[in-house]
Amino acid sequence: MKATKLKFKPKDLHIKNTKIIVILLLLLISLLAFAIVRDTDKLITHQQANKLYSNDLIEKIIVDGEYIRIKTKTQSYKIYKNAINTDAFFSKYLVEVNEANSYIYDSLSLLLLLGVFAFMFNLVRETKLQRLKQIRSVSKVNNTVDSESIQALTSNVTFNDVAGIKDVKEELEEIIDFLKDPQKYRDLDIRLPKGVLLMGPPGVGKTLISKAVAGEAGVPFFYQSGASFVHIYVGMGAKRVSELFKKAKQLAPSIIFIDEIDAVGKSRGEFRNDEREATLNQLLTEMDGFEDSSGVIVIGATNKLDVLDEALLRAGRFDRRIHISLPDLEDREKTLELYLAHKPNSVDIPQVARMTVGFNSAALDTLTNEAAIYAMRNGRKMVETDDFEAVKEKVLSGKRKILSFTEKEREIQSVYQGAKAVIATWLDIEFDKIGIVNTLLITQEHEILSRSKLINKIKFYLAGSIATNIHYEEQFTNASTDIFQAKQLVHKVIYEYAMSENFIVTPQQEEALLRESASEVTALLHTLKQALNEVSNYLLVHENITHDECKAILREIF
Repeated sequence: MKATKLKFKPKDLHIKNTKIIVILLLLLISLLAFAIVRDTDKLITHQQANKLYSNDLIEKIIVDGEYIRIKTKTQSYKIYKNAINTDAFFSKYLVEVNEANSYIYDSLSLLLLLGVFAFMFNLVRETKLQRLKQIRSVSKVNNTVDSESIQALTSNVTFNDVAGIKDVKEELEEIIDFLKDPQKYRDLDIRLPKGVLLMGPPGVGKTLISKAVAGEAGVPFFYQSGASFVHIYVGMGAKRVSELFKKAKQLAPSIIFIDEIDAVGKSRGEFRNDEREATLNQLLTEMDGFEDSSGVIVIGATNKLDVLDEALLRAGRFDRRIHISLPDLEDREKTLELYLAHKPNSVDIPQVARMTVGFNSAALDTLTNEAAIYAMRNGRKMVETDDFEAVKEKVLSGKRKILSFTEKEREIQSVYQGAKAVIATWLDIEFDKIGIVNTLLITQEHEILSRSKLINKIKFYLAGSIATNIHYEEQFTNASTDIFQAKQLVHKVIYEYAMSENFIVTPQQEEALLRESASEVTALLHTLKQALNEVSNYLLVHENITHDECKAILREIF
């Protein structure tokens, strides 16, 4: 959106203030001049005054505020009133009181003070008025700009342009079919999700996937980032949301994609932000206001699911949540094939895919481009496998968030994740997929949880660290997150769920439960040693294992 710049030239205010400043300066000059003219008398001590008194040189005495002014034939003096014996002086000489000069001086001082106060008050008032006018002007322009900037896009991206998201494509096929032919669903009184939430780490292609959905369905695509709704003026974000949904409904069927939705959808708590909360409330209202099968699908993207407001996640809003994980070996191969399709190459794609564990789609794109640049610099017209080796470290150092493993680390991680897969399968903990770089458990929201289920979950989190300790007789840093999860769950079992044997609980009971769980997992892993080896080897080759695949391996052994 092109920024609109308003030039503020308060000419009238400037002229008015200039006149007031000139008047105040004239008053100040007059006051200073009067003070200088009226106070040219020489200040003397009481000894000098007594000498004038003794020598009978004084002709007149004038009382002027805190001073006594002494007049002689040739000179005028002044002395502080309390410095002399006024009774002696006043009884001998003629005394006058200088009230007029004092009154004029005090009046000028008061007038100057009032003038300064009036000037400051007027300046603040005028500034506020001008600021209000400016805000109104900016708001008016912003309203126009916002309305104009919310335009439907036509997406030319299809799923052929996005590699390695087979599971995600299957999840979105119904959405695409609904957008292509919404009447078919209306006839059968089928209600599809109003919102789809794409969750996953940065760089996995959430925006590209949403564009592919719009491209496959052939519908208008409205792109907005969560940050674009957050304005400094209260109410502007809410108005933008309203305009966005209004235009989307006019062009239905259509897709609204809100990237980084956590910027506007954070939980409403103690750290209040009135503008963000107003915007979030408007978003919730608009999603509630959808007619069933209205033809508008809202797709949100975030990598911070834990910070989203519960109201945004409840049923009827973002009903469908799709987790997009880092690409596994097969996904990376397909992604590299896609990126190398138009580049002359003799690349061993499986080898490059194997050495890029932990790379997301964006990082693979960068790596492929850097490899092509490296080949060109060396005077070659074909990209080779060695080019990827040469630039890999450069891409890694420039992308600190990339998690990449050496062969030894892959082995350690395969044992670690393999143990989690085996224990989860043995203890009936459901999971979609467990891989070298990610774990996707099936989250089920139950109101009532059994103690045995919770203990099994604790064992699952401890399994990886115990397995690597048995296998390598060493502890590794890759266990830190799971150990933290296990401790949190133990704390809930003891304190929050009150599932301890004693009503009065102590930290020692947490330690005892952890040790008991670890002991049982250790014994279980020794029993399942062959299954663990099979699953670890499977992970080394395929990088991911599903619940069914792991169950099949266990059935063959037992």
